Amino acid sequence: MKNILLPTDFSRDAWNAIFMAVKLYADLECKFYVLHTYEPKKENIAGFKSSTRAGVVYQSLSGASTAQLAEIMDYLAKNHKNSKHSFEKLSVAGGLVETIRNLIPKHDIDTIVMGTKGSTGAKEIFMGSNAVKVLKRIKNCAIVVVPESYDFQKFESLVFPTEYTHFYPKNVLQPLSQLIALWNTKVKVFHVAQTFGLSEEQKSNKEILKKRFLDHATSFHKVVIKTTVAAAIRQFAEEERADMIVLTNYSHDFFDKLTQEPVVKNVTFRTEIPLMVLPDFQG
Repeated sequence: MKNILLPTDFSRDAWNAIFMAVKLYADLECKFYVLHTYEPKKENIAGFKSSTRAGVVYQSLSGASTAQLAEIMDYLAKNHKNSKHSFEKLSVAGGLVETIRNLIPKHDIDTIVMGTKGSTGAKEIFMGSNAVKVLKRIKNCAIVVVPESYDFQKFESLVFPTEYTHFYPKNVLQPLSQLIALWNTKVKVFHVAQTFGLSEEQKSNKEILKKRFLDHATSFHKVVIKTTVAAAIRQFAEEERADMIVLTNYSHDFFDKLTQEPVVKNVTFRTEIPLMVLPDFQG
């Protein structure tokens, strides 16, 4: 049984992530936890003069959250007939990241699937603040972020960027290996760098990676950076018509560039396909 967390703010973006999750894992036994978190705006909290008033505000938010989650459950019950899937709604008062951090061990969550923008996301921004916060602060769980415009139909190929600077333990790649086996996905390992001379450690890590993907159709590619790492990966993924880009939390330099707010706002890593970030069980 795979346990998958689906954070939602009831936006179109969040709905799209739910649709992708149930299709991506259609052939696996899964329990999906549909999560909505809520907390009053800071200006409302500042205006509380009594605990009674605070209680009324939280009760109102709780009621709205529960009602909208019930609508999602109703829709899925009527329109999603996969007998391998079950759903549970979670309405929680508190911050999104802190709530997710608590729910991962409580429900033994394997993967988080969420939208990239949310209800307040501007059209030109690839990832909104919630997605960025989750990607940067949740390290012990696989995360898939899904662009609003993405219409998932298949998982034929993926791009796996690496500098071969880290050893990849089996358990880190397990969430990816499971999907590759499920869909018979082609893996395109992509080395993007200024130069391609590998140290002995990098050579060793590359050989390990070959072993990890030995049972799957795997090809190795390299491109010299002409602009930025993010742009090179984006361009390669688009040229190869990849269905997903997969990173790990070991990719610190690139990952930091990817998730910094100014970079996101400047659309440095704007892509039309989903992004999976694998966990860092050592971090």
